[in-house]
Amino acid sequence: MNRSDFLKRASSSGAGISIDESNDIKIMINNTANLPILYSLRNCPYAMRARIAIFKAKQTVMLRDIVLSNKPKEMITASPKATVPVLVLTNGIVLEESLAVMLWALNETDPDDLLQKQHARELSEMLQLINTFDHNFKACLEQYKCAKRYRESNVVECREACEQYLKILERRLNSQLFLMSNTESLVDIALVPFLRQFARVERQWYLKSPYPNVRKWLNNYLQSPMFTKVMAKYPLWLDNHEVVLFGGISK
Repeated sequence: MNRSDFLKRASSSGAGISIDESNDIKIMINNTANLPILYSLRNCPYAMRARIAIFKAKQTVMLRDIVLSNKPKEMITASPKATVPVLVLTNGIVLEESLAVMLWALNETDPDDLLQKQHARELSEMLQLINTFDHNFKACLEQYKCAKRYRESNVVECREACEQYLKILERRLNSQLFLMSNTESLVDIALVPFLRQFARVERQWYLKSPYPNVRKWLNNYLQSPMFTKVMAKYPLWLDNHEVVLFGGISK
């Protein structure tokens, strides 16, 4: 894959792509007709954050793990643009954007108050910050990943462009445990997958970088049982059409 193909593929995955689960997933055959269907791909940051929100909301969905080279016709029928995540609700409504999936899940149930509904203005601020990272930071991140992958001469310049956004998070975390306050919010789980990508581009530099608060915040997520469960690997749905349940499954 050349440089232009790499960037094209990265930009085309904007709606999301990634999928995983965990011990909270059970293989079941009965009583699934009234459950939403989530098409996902394991390591895409957009699909990843959709799964995190569904897990946090304790919602249960039928998970259909896919690969981009062999997309199920059922998914393409539901969402012709054929990017993940795609959530097909029981009433036929199709959610094609990761943030829409997150908001759906947390509006259904929000046991950790990630939407911080007691503060009416918080959601607007959260969505604004998410939008900044989804567009501005993500664009810089893709350039940074590309420069490193193809050993281009502007790696440092691309990294510094990303750092402008890390500084925003570092300042916020100077005086609080999470990005909005001392309690977890939608912003935290929405940005984790992208910061995870950033941390892996130049790992040794990152470990020594002047962002200790960001590192601590990110590590708390990546080393958590929740993340392990969300990132568990499952059989591809097209292999055997197994019914895989993900999310709020009681044991």
